[in-house]
Amino acid sequence: MTKNASPGRGGTRAEQISKLGELSVRSRREGDVHTIGLAGEVDIATAAQVEQELLRAEATDVTAIVLDLGELSFIDSTGIRMLVMADARSRANGCRLTLRRPPQSVLRVLRLAGVEKLLPFADTG
Repeated sequence: MTKNASPGRGGTRAEQISKLGELSVRSRREGDVHTIGLAGEVDIATAAQVEQELLRAEATDVTAIVLDLGELSFIDSTGIRMLVMADARSRANGCRLTLRRPPQSVLRVLRLAGVEKLLPFADTG
């Protein structure tokens, strides 16, 4: 994975962006709860993938969606915006979203962005 791609080397800007992040998404439903586990990076290259998985879960009859951030290593402003928008949708449609087990590095970024207290966290200790 190349984090420091620069224009003019290694392909187009779109190709460089696609190399920025690697993300694994695991999704499962148990009863009325849909859990989405993330491992890797949520950034400009991967946030849409998470968004699509959240939208799929929201389109079902589940009463709760748990976004497990336990194996997340990085989040950028695109990922933060995606979380804030998902929380807003959750509040509007009555499907409870909970963010579970964010690592300290991710929690610190969310704290610095001023959104930690706005998002529905569990197990942040």
